[in-house]
Amino acid sequence: MKRSPALTQLSREHHLALVLARRAQGMGLTDGERASSFMTQAVETFRHGLEPHFQTEEGALLPALNSVGEHRLVRRALAEHEELRRLAGRLEAQDAASIRRFGELLEAHVRFEERELFARAESLLTAEALAAIMKMHEQTTGA
Repeated sequence: MKRSPALTQLSREHHLALVLARRAQGMGLTDGERASSFMTQAVETFRHGLEPHFQTEEGALLPALNSVGEHRLVRRALAEHEELRRLAGRLEAQDAASIRRFGELLEAHVRFEERELFARAESLLTAEALAAIMKMHEQTTGA
């Protein structure tokens, strides 16, 4: 799907999230050392890749959507961000039982954003609002 230039980089970051999600979903819990290594890597990826992504969305995209009445979508995105943060915290605590749920939710969240959230943003937000999202992303990531 062709994305608005303002959302292109956010959309590209979803690839990283999907790779992480699929790795999590395929992780067996019987190999403790492998699971431990994965959790350490997942937490780093979350901190440096997903958290800045969430900050852009929470700082610009979601407020813009909220202002045009998309309250349900905004509530869902925020709730999923919080749950993913909680699960990342569980991974940081080396809770291998959280790996699969983290992967499942992360994949579902990316699909939701790509299919619903970003599509609504592109159809409802002004060019100025979209530009503000892109600017926020550049500030948040240093890109």
